[in-house]
Amino acid sequence: MAKTPDFTKTFADMMANFPVDTSSYQEALKSQGALGEKLAKVALGAAERSTEISAQWAKDTISRMGELTSAKAEPADYAKAYTDFASASTEVAAEHMASFAEVAKKVQMDTVDLMLTAGKDIAADAQKAAEKATKETQAAVKKATSAAK
Repeated sequence: MAKTPDFTKTFADMMANFPVDTSSYQEALKSQGALGEKLAKVALGAAERSTEISAQWAKDTISRMGELTSAKAEPADYAKAYTDFASASTEVAAEHMASFAEVAKKVQMDTVDLMLTAGKDIAADAQKAAEKATKETQAAVKKATSAAK
């Protein structure tokens, strides 16, 4: 019966002749981790601020509802209370929506800033990796040509 040749040594020798530097991959993972952490901080900060705005809005609405629940002497007073409540709610809604818009604007600006910074970092890392690979390739070619002579 035919025996399958063992290529373990052949592959080990081949891989030894083509060394791979994994430090660039490790640096990329670190960079991605740092970017993810910064983006998470932006998102969590926005969520916290949005929750504060929502809570304040609910608090304002509940405090104004006290006027609606009190007994009135005249039926017209009920209509006035509802009108005042609706008017105040509209005004408060506009204020809180503006606050939400400010949160969204800040998140957008922070995210764009992080992405631009990350893009610059990635480009610099890629350039360093390319330069290192070029030097290593040139050294390997010189070694191979001098060994062949």
